[in-house]
Amino acid sequence: MAPPALAGAPEQAAPHAAYTEIYSSALYRRRRVINRVALALSIATMAIGLLFLFWILWTLAARGLAALRPVVFLQSTPPPGSAGGLINAIAGSLLMTGVGILVGAPVGIMAGTYLAEFGKNHWFAETARFVNDILLSAPSIIIGLFIYAVMVVRMGHFSGWAGAMALAVIAIPIVVRTTEDMLRLVPVTLREAAAALGAPRWKVVVLIAFRAARSGILTGVLLAIARVSGETAPLLFTALNNQFWSTNMNAPIANLPVVIFQFAMSPYADWVKLAWAGSLLITLSVLLLNIVARIAFRQQKAG
Repeated sequence: MAPPALAGAPEQAAPHAAYTEIYSSALYRRRRVINRVALALSIATMAIGLLFLFWILWTLAARGLAALRPVVFLQSTPPPGSAGGLINAIAGSLLMTGVGILVGAPVGIMAGTYLAEFGKNHWFAETARFVNDILLSAPSIIIGLFIYAVMVVRMGHFSGWAGAMALAVIAIPIVVRTTEDMLRLVPVTLREAAAALGAPRWKVVVLIAFRAARSGILTGVLLAIARVSGETAPLLFTALNNQFWSTNMNAPIANLPVVIFQFAMSPYADWVKLAWAGSLLITLSVLLLNIVARIAFRQQKAG
């Protein structure tokens, strides 16, 4: 015969089990309600963000396409009341962006490689990461003032070189962060396998890590191009502007962001139309670069 305590155990456990089931069911319902509310709020905020994005794109398309004629790509910026285009500003922007990326991308890739492969948790690497984070969030106008004091004042005049250096300083921290993150995603087993075969450290980095992370590194470079292509403030202090066609990087040179800034604030209708056309060109370029970067990054993650 079972002991009395054990004999009464099922009767005592039954109410406790029922209470536990009711409590679990109520807890589940409450969590489900909270989850649905959070999901609804997330979707609503995403919809608001997309609404403003499409609103901006629609406004640019409605006003920019009307002004986007073949003459925009064939003539330089005109005086008020005359027909003209933006070819000098487009060429100047391409020149300065190209030089800036050619300077900033290699520096950023090498710095990101040091942080990911060699420095790791060394105090110098930690300091470099901290400085890079500051540069990443620094206002572009501060960088423009820095290049103005370092280059423009010493040279005695504005120039395309100064504008390119300002864009390079803006691009470097973006490339550094992306390169470091992508190299850290490369499995350690790949490096160990190459090292086990007798490959030196530099060859492991160049032939193994770089090849595995090249899509991600390219993504960082594309994001840097998208970031610097629309910067206006640093170019106001460095490259200024030029109404005429010029590819002389040692003199003031035209560029789309500054032309848009000046023409949009002018009282002349023809200048305002060109400003809308230039804004549409920059927006489409940045949008295309971001789409390409996202596709490349997705392929990197899938690989």
